[in-house]
Amino acid sequence: MRLLTSVAALRCYLTKRCLENKLIAVPEDLVLDEVGSWQQTAVGLVPTMGNLHQGHLSLIQRARQENSTVIVSIFVNPLQFGPNEDYQRYPRSLDQDRQLCEQAGVNAIFAPTPEEMAVPQKSIEESKVTQVIPPSAMITGLCGRSRLGHFQGVATIVAKLFNLIKPDRAYFGQKDGQQLAIIKRLVADLDLSVEIVSCPTVREVSGLALSSRNQYLTATEKEQAAVLYRGLQRAEAAFKAGVRNSSKLIAMVQQEVATISKVFVEYIELVEPTTLMNLEKIEEEGMLAIAARLGSTRLIDNTILCDRQPIIAIDGPAGAGKSTVARQVATELGLVYLDSGAMYRAITWLVLQKGIAIDDECAIAELANQCEIQLIPSEDLQSPVRVWINNIDVTQAIRSLEVTSNVSAIAAQNAVRQALIEQQHSWGKKGGLVAEGRDIGTHVFPNAELKIFLTASVNERARRRQQDFNKQGQPEVSLEQLERDIAERDWKDSTRKVSPLQKAADAIEVQTDSLNVSEVTAQIVNYYQQRLSQW
Repeated sequence: MRLLTSVAALRCYLTKRCLENKLIAVPEDLVLDEVGSWQQTAVGLVPTMGNLHQGHLSLIQRARQENSTVIVSIFVNPLQFGPNEDYQRYPRSLDQDRQLCEQAGVNAIFAPTPEEMAVPQKSIEESKVTQVIPPSAMITGLCGRSRLGHFQGVATIVAKLFNLIKPDRAYFGQKDGQQLAIIKRLVADLDLSVEIVSCPTVREVSGLALSSRNQYLTATEKEQAAVLYRGLQRAEAAFKAGVRNSSKLIAMVQQEVATISKVFVEYIELVEPTTLMNLEKIEEEGMLAIAARLGSTRLIDNTILCDRQPIIAIDGPAGAGKSTVARQVATELGLVYLDSGAMYRAITWLVLQKGIAIDDECAIAELANQCEIQLIPSEDLQSPVRVWINNIDVTQAIRSLEVTSNVSAIAAQNAVRQALIEQQHSWGKKGGLVAEGRDIGTHVFPNAELKIFLTASVNERARRRQQDFNKQGQPEVSLEQLERDIAERDWKDSTRKVSPLQKAADAIEVQTDSLNVSEVTAQIVNYYQQRLSQW
Protein backbone atom coordinates (compact mmCIF):
# COMPACT_ATOMS: atom_id res chain seq x y z
CA MET A 1 0.00 0.00 0.00
CA ARG A 2 1.24 3.47 -0.89
CA LEU A 3 0.87 6.62 1.20
CA LEU A 4 0.68 9.60 -1.16
CA THR A 5 0.77 13.15 0.18
CA SER A 6 1.22 15.18 -3.00
CA VAL A 7 -0.84 15.65 -6.14
CA ALA A 8 2.23 14.86 -8.26
CA ALA A 9 2.73 11.48 -6.56
CA LEU A 10 -0.98 10.71 -6.86
CA ARG A 11 -0.98 11.37 -10.60
CA CYS A 12 2.15 9.26 -11.06
CA TYR A 13 0.59 6.40 -9.11
CA LEU A 14 -2.67 6.49 -11.10
CA THR A 15 -0.82 6.54 -14.43
CA LYS A 16 1.31 3.57 -13.43
CA ARG A 17 -1.71 1.65 -12.09
CA CYS A 18 -3.63 2.25 -15.32
CA LEU A 19 -0.75 0.84 -17.39
CA GLU A 20 -0.51 -2.23 -15.14
CA ASN A 21 -4.23 -2.96 -15.50
CA LYS A 22 -4.00 -2.80 -19.28
CA LEU A 23 -1.46 -5.63 -19.18
CA ILE A 24 -3.97 -8.08 -17.66
CA ALA A 25 -4.54 -10.77 -20.29
CA VAL A 26 -7.14 -13.50 -20.60
CA PRO A 27 -5.65 -17.00 -20.78
CA GLU A 28 -6.72 -18.94 -23.88
CA ASP A 29 -7.88 -21.87 -21.74
CA LEU A 30 -9.89 -19.66 -19.37
CA VAL A 31 -12.47 -21.62 -17.37
CA LEU A 32 -14.05 -19.88 -14.38
CA ASP A 33 -16.15 -21.65 -11.79
CA GLU A 34 -15.79 -18.84 -9.29
CA VAL A 35 -17.25 -15.60 -10.62
CA GLY A 36 -15.18 -12.60 -9.62
CA SER A 37 -11.87 -14.44 -9.27
CA TRP A 38 -10.41 -12.06 -11.86
CA GLN A 39 -9.75 -8.46 -10.89
CA GLN A 40 -11.70 -5.58 -12.30
CA THR A 41 -9.93 -2.58 -13.81
CA ALA A 42 -11.96 0.12 -12.10
CA VAL A 43 -10.87 2.65 -9.47
CA GLY A 44 -12.91 3.07 -6.29
CA LEU A 45 -12.55 6.12 -4.05
CA VAL A 46 -13.54 6.33 -0.37
CA PRO A 47 -13.32 10.01 0.67
CA THR A 48 -12.78 10.45 4.43
CA MET A 49 -11.48 12.92 6.98
CA GLY A 50 -9.56 10.14 8.71
CA ASN A 51 -9.94 8.77 12.24
CA LEU A 52 -11.33 5.68 10.55
CA HIS A 53 -13.90 3.44 12.23
CA GLN A 54 -15.99 0.43 11.24
CA GLY A 55 -18.31 2.61 9.19
CA HIS A 56 -15.42 3.69 6.97
CA LEU A 57 -14.18 0.12 6.80
CA SER A 58 -17.57 -1.03 5.49
CA LEU A 59 -17.22 1.47 2.63
CA ILE A 60 -13.71 0.20 1.93
CA GLN A 61 -14.93 -3.40 1.94
CA ARG A 62 -17.63 -2.56 -0.60
CA ALA A 63 -15.10 -0.72 -2.77
CA ARG A 64 -12.70 -3.66 -2.50
CA GLN A 65 -15.40 -6.00 -3.85
CA GLU A 66 -16.13 -3.86 -6.89
CA ASN A 67 -12.80 -2.38 -8.01
CA SER A 68 -9.22 -3.44 -8.67
CA THR A 69 -7.81 -0.23 -7.21
CA VAL A 70 -9.14 1.28 -3.98
CA ILE A 71 -7.95 4.71 -2.89
CA VAL A 72 -8.85 6.22 0.48
CA SER A 73 -8.48 9.97 0.76
CA ILE A 74 -7.76 11.34 4.23
CA PHE A 75 -8.20 15.09 4.36
CA VAL A 76 -9.58 17.16 7.22
CA ASN A 77 -11.16 19.80 5.05
CA PRO A 78 -10.92 23.30 6.57
CA LEU A 79 -13.49 24.62 4.09
CA GLN A 80 -16.33 22.65 5.65
CA PHE A 81 -15.75 23.91 9.20
CA GLY A 82 -17.34 27.11 10.44
CA PRO A 83 -15.41 29.70 12.49
CA ASN A 84 -16.62 28.23 15.80
CA GLU A 85 -16.45 24.55 14.85
CA ASP A 86 -13.93 21.88 15.82
CA TYR A 87 -11.41 21.97 12.94
CA GLN A 88 -8.32 22.23 15.18
CA ARG A 89 -9.42 19.51 17.58
CA TYR A 90 -11.01 17.21 15.00
CA PRO A 91 -9.45 13.76 15.67
CA ARG A 92 -6.44 12.91 13.49
CA SER A 93 -4.88 9.44 13.60
CA LEU A 94 -2.96 8.88 10.36
CA ASP A 95 -0.72 6.08 11.66
CA GLN A 96 -3.68 4.08 12.93
CA ASP A 97 -5.66 4.84 9.76
CA ARG A 98 -2.75 3.62 7.67
CA GLN A 99 -2.70 0.28 9.50
CA LEU A 100 -6.46 -0.18 9.12
CA CYS A 101 -6.31 0.60 5.40
CA GLU A 102 -3.47 -1.84 4.85
CA GLN A 103 -5.36 -4.59 6.67
CA ALA A 104 -8.48 -3.82 4.60
CA GLY A 105 -6.65 -4.20 1.28
CA VAL A 106 -6.52 -0.53 0.29
CA ASN A 107 -4.08 0.13 -2.56
CA ALA A 108 -3.23 3.74 -1.75
CA ILE A 109 -3.99 6.51 0.72
CA PHE A 110 -4.07 10.09 -0.51
CA ALA A 111 -3.41 12.31 2.52
CA PRO A 112 -2.57 15.83 1.34
CA THR A 113 -2.14 18.96 3.45
CA PRO A 114 -4.48 21.91 2.94
CA GLU A 115 -1.62 23.70 1.16
CA GLU A 116 -1.22 20.78 -1.26
CA MET A 117 -4.95 20.96 -2.01
CA ALA A 118 -4.56 24.72 -2.55
CA VAL A 119 -7.06 25.64 0.14
CA PRO A 120 -6.29 27.93 3.09
CA GLN A 121 -6.86 26.80 6.65
CA LYS A 122 -9.96 28.92 7.11
CA SER A 123 -13.68 28.56 6.51
CA ILE A 124 -15.04 28.77 2.99
CA GLU A 125 -16.79 32.04 3.84
CA GLU A 126 -13.36 33.61 4.40
CA SER A 127 -11.67 31.78 1.54
CA LYS A 128 -10.93 33.16 -1.92
CA VAL A 129 -10.63 29.69 -3.48
CA THR A 130 -12.93 28.84 -6.42
CA GLN A 131 -16.03 27.27 -4.94
CA VAL A 132 -18.55 24.65 -6.01
CA ILE A 133 -21.93 25.83 -4.75
CA PRO A 134 -24.77 23.27 -4.75
CA PRO A 135 -28.39 24.39 -5.25
CA SER A 136 -29.48 26.79 -2.52
CA ALA A 137 -32.54 24.73 -1.61
CA MET A 138 -30.33 21.72 -0.81
CA ILE A 139 -27.80 23.50 1.41
CA THR A 140 -29.97 25.89 3.43
CA GLY A 141 -32.14 23.31 5.18
CA LEU A 142 -31.36 20.56 7.71
CA CYS A 143 -27.68 20.87 8.74
CA GLY A 144 -27.22 23.80 6.38
CA ARG A 145 -29.10 26.13 8.75
CA SER A 146 -26.53 25.87 11.52
CA ARG A 147 -23.46 25.07 9.40
CA LEU A 148 -23.26 27.97 6.99
CA GLY A 149 -20.87 27.26 4.13
CA HIS A 150 -20.40 23.64 5.18
CA PHE A 151 -21.78 22.01 2.05
CA GLN A 152 -20.02 24.43 -0.29
CA GLY A 153 -16.81 23.32 1.42
CA VAL A 154 -17.71 19.64 1.05
CA ALA A 155 -18.72 20.02 -2.61
CA THR A 156 -15.57 22.00 -3.46
CA ILE A 157 -13.17 19.41 -2.06
CA VAL A 158 -15.14 16.40 -3.32
CA ALA A 159 -15.13 17.92 -6.82
CA LYS A 160 -11.35 18.40 -6.56
CA LEU A 161 -10.88 14.78 -5.47
CA PHE A 162 -13.04 13.52 -8.33
CA ASN A 163 -11.04 15.62 -10.79
CA LEU A 164 -7.67 14.45 -9.42
CA ILE A 165 -8.42 10.75 -9.00
CA LYS A 166 -11.10 10.29 -11.67
CA PRO A 167 -12.61 7.29 -9.89
CA ASP A 168 -15.16 5.03 -11.52
CA ARG A 169 -17.02 4.84 -8.21
CA ALA A 170 -17.04 6.80 -4.97
CA TYR A 171 -18.46 5.46 -1.72
CA PHE A 172 -20.45 7.41 0.88
CA GLY A 173 -22.47 6.39 3.93
CA GLN A 174 -26.22 6.95 4.24
CA LYS A 175 -25.71 8.43 7.72
CA ASP A 176 -24.77 11.72 6.07
CA GLY A 177 -27.98 11.73 4.05
CA GLN A 178 -27.90 15.43 3.15
CA GLN A 179 -24.29 15.22 2.01
CA LEU A 180 -25.08 12.10 -0.06
CA ALA A 181 -27.97 13.82 -1.84
CA ILE A 182 -25.87 16.91 -2.55
CA ILE A 183 -22.96 14.91 -3.97
CA LYS A 184 -25.31 12.91 -6.20
CA ARG A 185 -26.75 16.20 -7.46
CA LEU A 186 -23.23 17.59 -7.98
CA VAL A 187 -22.29 14.60 -10.14
CA ALA A 188 -25.51 14.80 -12.15
CA ASP A 189 -25.40 18.56 -12.71
CA LEU A 190 -21.72 18.68 -13.67
CA ASP A 191 -21.92 15.50 -15.79
CA LEU A 192 -19.11 13.88 -13.85
CA SER A 193 -18.35 10.30 -14.91
CA VAL A 194 -18.34 8.76 -11.44
CA GLU A 195 -20.92 6.47 -9.90
CA ILE A 196 -21.93 7.43 -6.38
CA VAL A 197 -22.46 4.31 -4.26
CA SER A 198 -24.58 4.73 -1.15
CA CYS A 199 -23.78 2.32 1.70
CA PRO A 200 -25.87 1.53 4.80
CA THR A 201 -25.23 3.26 8.10
CA VAL A 202 -23.09 1.17 10.46
CA ARG A 203 -24.13 1.28 14.10
CA GLU A 204 -22.91 0.37 17.53
CA VAL A 205 -24.79 -2.36 19.41
CA SER A 206 -26.94 0.34 21.02
CA GLY A 207 -27.97 1.65 17.60
CA LEU A 208 -25.83 4.80 17.77
CA ALA A 209 -24.58 5.61 14.27
CA LEU A 210 -20.79 5.37 14.06
CA SER A 211 -19.02 8.70 13.72
CA SER A 212 -15.53 10.03 14.34
CA ARG A 213 -17.09 12.54 16.74
CA ASN A 214 -18.43 9.72 18.93
CA GLN A 215 -15.05 9.65 20.68
CA TYR A 216 -15.93 12.99 22.24
CA LEU A 217 -18.74 11.19 24.14
CA THR A 218 -18.32 9.58 27.55
CA ALA A 219 -19.59 6.01 28.04
CA THR A 220 -22.74 7.39 29.67
CA GLU A 221 -23.29 9.88 26.87
CA LYS A 222 -22.94 7.11 24.27
CA GLU A 223 -25.77 5.23 25.94
CA GLN A 224 -27.86 8.41 26.02
CA ALA A 225 -27.08 9.23 22.38
CA ALA A 226 -28.67 5.96 21.25
CA VAL A 227 -32.03 7.63 21.87
CA LEU A 228 -31.78 9.25 18.42
CA TYR A 229 -31.94 5.88 16.72
CA ARG A 230 -34.68 4.64 19.05
CA GLY A 231 -36.75 7.65 18.04
CA LEU A 232 -36.23 6.92 14.36
CA GLN A 233 -37.11 3.26 14.94
CA ARG A 234 -40.32 4.24 16.68
CA ALA A 235 -41.33 6.38 13.71
CA GLU A 236 -40.32 3.61 11.31
CA ALA A 237 -42.58 1.15 13.14
CA ALA A 238 -45.47 3.62 12.88
CA PHE A 239 -44.75 4.10 9.19
CA LYS A 240 -44.92 0.35 8.62
CA ALA A 241 -48.24 0.37 10.47
CA GLY A 242 -49.60 2.91 7.98
CA VAL A 243 -48.72 6.36 9.36
CA ARG A 244 -47.70 8.66 6.48
CA ASN A 245 -48.23 12.14 7.92
CA SER A 246 -45.04 14.12 8.55
CA SER A 247 -46.15 15.80 11.79
CA LYS A 248 -47.16 12.47 13.38
CA LEU A 249 -43.90 10.76 12.45
CA ILE A 250 -41.83 13.68 13.71
CA ALA A 251 -43.83 13.81 16.95
CA MET A 252 -42.98 10.16 17.65
CA VAL A 253 -39.26 10.88 17.33
CA GLN A 254 -39.62 13.94 19.57
CA GLN A 255 -41.44 11.96 22.25
CA GLU A 256 -38.73 9.31 22.36
CA VAL A 257 -35.80 11.77 22.34
CA ALA A 258 -37.47 13.81 25.09
CA THR A 259 -36.89 10.91 27.49
CA ILE A 260 -33.21 11.93 27.65
CA SER A 261 -33.19 15.47 28.98
CA LYS A 262 -29.53 16.13 28.13
CA VAL A 263 -30.12 15.67 24.41
CA PHE A 264 -30.94 19.01 22.75
CA VAL A 265 -32.67 18.60 19.41
CA GLU A 266 -31.55 20.89 16.61
CA TYR A 267 -34.05 19.59 14.07
CA ILE A 268 -36.24 16.62 13.18
CA GLU A 269 -37.51 16.79 9.62
CA LEU A 270 -39.02 14.63 6.91
CA VAL A 271 -37.66 15.37 3.43
CA GLU A 272 -37.58 13.83 -0.02
CA PRO A 273 -34.24 11.94 -0.09
CA THR A 274 -32.96 13.20 -3.45
CA THR A 275 -34.16 16.83 -3.50
CA LEU A 276 -34.22 17.38 0.31
CA MET A 277 -37.54 19.23 -0.04
CA ASN A 278 -39.82 19.05 3.00
CA LEU A 279 -42.66 16.54 2.87
CA GLU A 280 -46.05 16.82 4.54
CA LYS A 281 -46.89 13.24 3.66
CA ILE A 282 -44.91 10.31 2.26
CA GLU A 283 -46.27 9.29 -1.12
CA GLU A 284 -43.33 7.13 -2.22
CA GLU A 285 -40.20 7.74 -0.14
CA GLY A 286 -39.00 10.03 2.62
CA MET A 287 -35.88 10.60 4.73
CA LEU A 288 -36.61 11.23 8.38
CA ALA A 289 -33.54 13.09 9.65
CA ILE A 290 -32.45 14.30 13.07
CA ALA A 291 -29.61 16.44 14.45
CA ALA A 292 -29.03 16.97 18.14
CA ARG A 293 -26.38 17.99 20.64
CA LEU A 294 -25.22 16.07 23.65
CA GLY A 295 -22.77 18.11 25.64
CA SER A 296 -20.41 19.67 23.11
CA THR A 297 -20.95 16.94 20.52
CA ARG A 298 -23.23 17.31 17.53
CA LEU A 299 -24.90 14.11 16.33
CA ILE A 300 -26.88 13.33 13.16
CA ASP A 301 -28.85 10.31 11.98
CA ASN A 302 -31.63 9.40 9.57
CA THR A 303 -33.76 6.59 8.24
CA ILE A 304 -35.33 6.08 4.82
CA LEU A 305 -39.06 5.39 4.87
CA CYS A 306 -40.22 3.81 1.64
CA ASP A 307 -43.86 3.20 0.76
CA ARG A 308 -43.66 0.51 -1.86
CA GLN A 309 -44.13 -3.21 -2.27
CA PRO A 310 -41.09 -5.44 -1.76
CA ILE A 311 -38.52 -6.08 -4.49
CA ILE A 312 -36.74 -9.38 -5.08
CA ALA A 313 -33.39 -8.92 -6.84
CA ILE A 314 -31.90 -12.03 -8.44
CA ASP A 315 -28.32 -11.79 -9.69
CA GLY A 316 -25.94 -14.40 -10.99
CA PRO A 317 -23.76 -15.44 -13.92
CA ALA A 318 -24.98 -16.24 -17.42
CA GLY A 319 -26.82 -19.53 -17.75
CA ALA A 320 -27.64 -19.88 -14.05
CA GLY A 321 -31.37 -19.95 -14.80
CA LYS A 322 -32.20 -16.48 -13.49
CA SER A 323 -34.89 -15.70 -16.08
CA THR A 324 -36.76 -18.98 -15.66
CA VAL A 325 -36.63 -18.84 -11.88
CA ALA A 326 -37.56 -15.14 -11.72
CA ARG A 327 -40.61 -15.75 -13.91
CA GLN A 328 -41.82 -18.58 -11.68
CA VAL A 329 -41.17 -16.65 -8.45
CA ALA A 330 -43.11 -13.66 -9.82
CA THR A 331 -46.01 -15.90 -10.82
CA GLU A 332 -46.19 -17.65 -7.44
CA LEU A 333 -46.03 -14.42 -5.45
CA GLY A 334 -48.18 -12.32 -7.77
CA LEU A 335 -45.36 -9.86 -8.45
CA VAL A 336 -44.26 -8.21 -11.70
CA TYR A 337 -41.37 -9.84 -13.57
CA LEU A 338 -38.80 -7.27 -14.70
CA ASP A 339 -36.54 -8.91 -17.29
CA SER A 340 -33.60 -6.50 -17.33
CA GLY A 341 -31.50 -8.98 -19.28
CA ALA A 342 -34.05 -8.83 -22.09
CA MET A 343 -33.64 -5.05 -22.22
CA TYR A 344 -29.90 -5.38 -22.79
CA ARG A 345 -30.52 -8.13 -25.32
CA ALA A 346 -32.99 -5.91 -27.16
CA ILE A 347 -30.40 -3.15 -27.46
CA THR A 348 -27.84 -5.71 -28.66
CA TRP A 349 -30.28 -7.03 -31.27
CA LEU A 350 -30.89 -3.51 -32.56
CA VAL A 351 -27.14 -2.78 -32.72
CA LEU A 352 -26.63 -5.92 -34.82
CA GLN A 353 -29.61 -5.10 -37.02
CA LYS A 354 -28.27 -1.62 -37.69
CA GLY A 355 -24.86 -3.03 -38.59
CA ILE A 356 -23.16 -0.96 -35.87
CA ALA A 357 -19.77 -2.24 -34.71
CA ILE A 358 -19.87 -3.61 -31.16
CA ASP A 359 -17.00 -1.33 -30.12
CA ASP A 360 -18.55 1.82 -31.62
CA GLU A 361 -19.65 3.14 -28.24
CA CYS A 362 -20.64 6.57 -29.55
CA ALA A 363 -23.12 5.17 -32.07
CA ILE A 364 -24.44 2.68 -29.51
CA ALA A 365 -24.87 5.45 -26.94
CA GLU A 366 -27.05 7.42 -29.38
CA LEU A 367 -29.06 4.31 -30.23
CA ALA A 368 -29.65 3.39 -26.58
CA ASN A 369 -30.90 6.88 -25.71
CA GLN A 370 -33.22 7.13 -28.72
CA CYS A 371 -34.86 3.71 -28.72
CA GLU A 372 -38.03 2.70 -26.89
CA ILE A 373 -38.23 -0.63 -25.08
CA GLN A 374 -41.46 -2.14 -23.81
CA LEU A 375 -41.91 -5.19 -21.61
CA ILE A 376 -45.50 -6.40 -21.98
CA PRO A 377 -47.00 -9.20 -19.83
CA SER A 378 -48.16 -12.21 -21.82
CA GLU A 379 -50.31 -15.25 -21.07
CA ASP A 380 -47.74 -17.43 -22.84
CA LEU A 381 -46.08 -19.43 -20.05
CA GLN A 382 -42.91 -19.87 -22.14
CA SER A 383 -42.67 -16.11 -22.77
CA PRO A 384 -44.63 -14.38 -19.97
CA VAL A 385 -43.07 -11.05 -20.98
CA ARG A 386 -43.09 -9.95 -24.62
CA VAL A 387 -40.17 -7.71 -25.52
CA TRP A 388 -40.61 -4.87 -28.01
CA ILE A 389 -38.06 -2.37 -29.22
CA ASN A 390 -39.11 0.51 -31.49
CA ASN A 391 -42.47 -1.25 -32.00
CA ILE A 392 -40.85 -4.51 -33.14
CA ASP A 393 -41.56 -7.74 -31.23
CA VAL A 394 -38.10 -9.24 -30.58
CA THR A 395 -39.07 -11.74 -27.87
CA GLN A 396 -37.60 -14.72 -29.74
CA ALA A 397 -34.94 -12.89 -31.77
CA ILE A 398 -33.06 -11.70 -28.68
CA ARG A 399 -32.38 -15.30 -27.65
CA SER A 400 -30.24 -16.05 -30.72
CA LEU A 401 -26.64 -17.22 -30.39
CA GLU A 402 -25.40 -14.01 -32.07
CA VAL A 403 -27.17 -11.80 -29.53
CA THR A 404 -26.01 -14.03 -26.66
CA SER A 405 -22.40 -13.76 -27.82
CA ASN A 406 -22.45 -9.96 -27.95
CA VAL A 407 -24.76 -8.83 -25.16
CA SER A 408 -22.03 -8.76 -22.50
CA ALA A 409 -19.96 -6.28 -24.52
CA ILE A 410 -23.01 -4.04 -25.00
CA ALA A 411 -24.07 -4.27 -21.35
CA ALA A 412 -20.57 -3.24 -20.27
CA GLN A 413 -20.94 0.16 -21.93
CA ASN A 414 -21.82 2.89 -19.47
CA ALA A 415 -24.14 4.81 -21.79
CA VAL A 416 -26.27 1.71 -22.36
CA ARG A 417 -26.54 1.03 -18.67
CA GLN A 418 -27.48 4.62 -17.85
CA ALA A 419 -30.16 4.66 -20.54
CA LEU A 420 -31.80 1.50 -19.24
CA ILE A 421 -31.33 1.98 -15.53
CA GLU A 422 -33.49 5.12 -15.53
CA GLN A 423 -36.44 3.10 -16.80
CA GLN A 424 -35.73 0.30 -14.33
CA HIS A 425 -35.67 2.80 -11.46
CA SER A 426 -39.02 4.23 -12.51
CA TRP A 427 -40.54 0.75 -12.44
CA GLY A 428 -38.92 0.07 -9.08
CA LYS A 429 -40.50 3.06 -7.31
CA LYS A 430 -43.74 1.19 -6.78
CA GLY A 431 -42.01 -2.08 -6.02
CA GLY A 432 -43.76 -5.40 -6.28
CA LEU A 433 -41.05 -6.63 -8.65
CA VAL A 434 -38.93 -9.67 -9.26
CA ALA A 435 -35.92 -8.37 -11.18
CA GLU A 436 -33.01 -10.39 -12.49
CA GLY A 437 -29.70 -9.51 -14.07
CA ARG A 438 -26.04 -9.14 -13.20
CA ASP A 439 -26.10 -5.98 -11.08
CA ILE A 440 -29.70 -5.80 -9.87
CA GLY A 441 -28.97 -6.27 -6.17
CA THR A 442 -25.67 -4.39 -6.14
CA HIS A 443 -26.48 -1.35 -8.28
CA VAL A 444 -30.01 -1.11 -9.69
CA PHE A 445 -31.99 -1.99 -6.55
CA PRO A 446 -29.42 -1.96 -3.71
CA ASN A 447 -32.29 -1.55 -1.20
CA ALA A 448 -34.22 -4.59 -2.41
CA GLU A 449 -35.88 -6.46 0.45
CA LEU A 450 -34.55 -9.82 -0.75
CA LYS A 451 -31.37 -10.38 -2.76
CA ILE A 452 -30.54 -13.74 -4.29
CA PHE A 453 -27.29 -14.74 -6.01
CA LEU A 454 -28.17 -17.66 -8.27
CA THR A 455 -25.22 -19.66 -9.54
CA ALA A 456 -24.10 -23.01 -10.96
CA SER A 457 -20.88 -24.55 -12.25
CA VAL A 458 -19.66 -23.76 -15.76
CA ASN A 459 -20.26 -27.39 -16.79
CA GLU A 460 -23.85 -27.35 -15.60
CA ARG A 461 -24.62 -24.00 -17.22
CA ALA A 462 -23.14 -25.19 -20.53
CA ARG A 463 -25.27 -28.33 -20.40
CA ARG A 464 -28.42 -26.25 -19.79
CA ARG A 465 -27.54 -23.84 -22.56
CA GLN A 466 -27.07 -26.73 -25.02
CA GLN A 467 -30.50 -28.09 -24.07
CA ASP A 468 -32.08 -24.69 -24.64
CA PHE A 469 -30.50 -24.36 -28.09
CA ASN A 470 -31.72 -27.82 -29.07
CA LYS A 471 -35.27 -26.98 -27.97
CA GLN A 472 -35.17 -23.72 -29.93
CA GLY A 473 -33.88 -25.43 -33.06
CA GLN A 474 -30.64 -23.44 -32.93
CA PRO A 475 -27.52 -24.73 -34.77
CA GLU A 476 -25.64 -27.47 -32.89
CA VAL A 477 -22.86 -26.19 -30.59
CA SER A 478 -20.48 -28.51 -28.76
CA LEU A 479 -20.48 -28.65 -24.96
CA GLU A 480 -16.79 -27.72 -24.92
CA GLN A 481 -17.41 -24.59 -26.99
CA LEU A 482 -20.30 -23.57 -24.76
CA GLU A 483 -18.11 -24.01 -21.66
CA ARG A 484 -15.46 -21.74 -23.17
CA ASP A 485 -18.09 -19.19 -24.17
CA ILE A 486 -19.65 -19.16 -20.70
CA ALA A 487 -16.26 -18.92 -18.96
CA GLU A 488 -15.31 -15.97 -21.16
CA ARG A 489 -18.71 -14.37 -20.49
CA ASP A 490 -18.13 -14.78 -16.75
CA TRP A 491 -14.78 -13.08 -17.08
CA LYS A 492 -16.21 -10.18 -19.10
CA ASP A 493 -19.15 -9.71 -16.72
CA SER A 494 -17.05 -9.81 -13.55
CA THR A 495 -14.19 -7.62 -14.81
CA ARG A 496 -16.05 -4.87 -16.62
CA LYS A 497 -15.77 -1.36 -15.22
CA VAL A 498 -19.49 -0.70 -15.42
CA SER A 499 -21.40 -2.62 -12.74
CA PRO A 500 -19.36 -5.82 -12.65
CA LEU A 501 -21.10 -9.04 -11.71
CA GLN A 502 -20.68 -9.37 -7.95
CA LYS A 503 -22.57 -11.06 -5.19
CA ALA A 504 -24.14 -8.37 -2.99
CA ALA A 505 -22.87 -8.46 0.59
CA ASP A 506 -26.39 -9.20 1.89
CA ALA A 507 -27.42 -11.61 -0.87
CA ILE A 508 -28.32 -15.25 -0.24
CA GLU A 509 -26.37 -17.55 -2.53
CA VAL A 510 -28.31 -20.43 -4.11
CA GLN A 511 -26.18 -23.08 -5.82
CA THR A 512 -28.43 -24.79 -8.39
CA ASP A 513 -26.35 -27.67 -9.83
CA SER A 514 -28.40 -30.33 -8.06
CA LEU A 515 -31.72 -28.45 -8.00
CA ASN A 516 -34.52 -28.20 -10.52
CA VAL A 517 -36.40 -24.98 -11.24
CA SER A 518 -39.29 -25.80 -8.92
CA GLU A 519 -36.92 -26.49 -6.02
CA VAL A 520 -35.00 -23.25 -6.57
CA THR A 521 -38.28 -21.32 -6.84
CA ALA A 522 -39.56 -22.86 -3.60
CA GLN A 523 -36.38 -21.82 -1.78
CA ILE A 524 -36.66 -18.21 -2.92
CA VAL A 525 -40.38 -18.02 -2.10
CA ASN A 526 -39.57 -19.35 1.38
CA TYR A 527 -36.82 -16.74 1.86
CA TYR A 528 -39.24 -14.03 0.71
CA GLN A 529 -41.94 -15.08 3.17
CA GLN A 530 -39.38 -15.17 5.99
CA ARG A 531 -38.25 -11.61 5.17
CA LEU A 532 -41.83 -10.42 4.88
CA SER A 533 -42.63 -11.76 8.35
CA GLN A 534 -39.74 -9.70 9.77
CA TRP A 535 -41.12 -6.36 8.50
